[in-house]
Amino acid sequence: MKRILLIAGLFAANFAGAQAFTGKGDAKLNIGANIQNHATGITATADFGIGPNLSYGFSATYLLGTDDILGEKADFDDRADIKARINANIGNVIGISEKFDLYPGLDLGIRNFGGHVGARYFFTEGFGLYTEAGFPIAKYDSDVVGFDHLNNQFVWQIGASFNF
Repeated sequence: MKRILLIAGLFAANFAGAQAFTGKGDAKLNIGANIQNHATGITATADFGIGPNLSYGFSATYLLGTDDILGEKADFDDRADIKARINANIGNVIGISEKFDLYPGLDLGIRNFGGHVGARYFFTEGFGLYTEAGFPIAKYDSDVVGFDHLNNQFVWQIGASFNF
């Protein structure tokens, strides 16, 4: 019984310090899978706190697996996308656990102007999981066809989140 209590105490202490967003000076790195129609890839985002509930950052996506279109394969520039982003980190505003961060935001990329809604949950001070859904609001090209559609559609991401 003493061992069980000791293990439970150590386990609780390990998770007690986890905090998803601390405000100004906070820095997060997300690395995960990008899942969408006709492609899958990897995504990395970095977010930096500039206020109690506001952060800015950057994201980069590279699509590893894409469907061929009319027998053609996607080139590097068809697969890559980078964006600048801003988030409203509202987990603490709506009274969710300090380990959980909910963040709607906007992004401006080389393909479109879009939005995203994400959530992070930190198990320890430095490690957590995240999920994010992204969508285009305004596409730069009104006639998106072929490989241009790859980075102009709804995407879902899931992966690991780190403090740095």
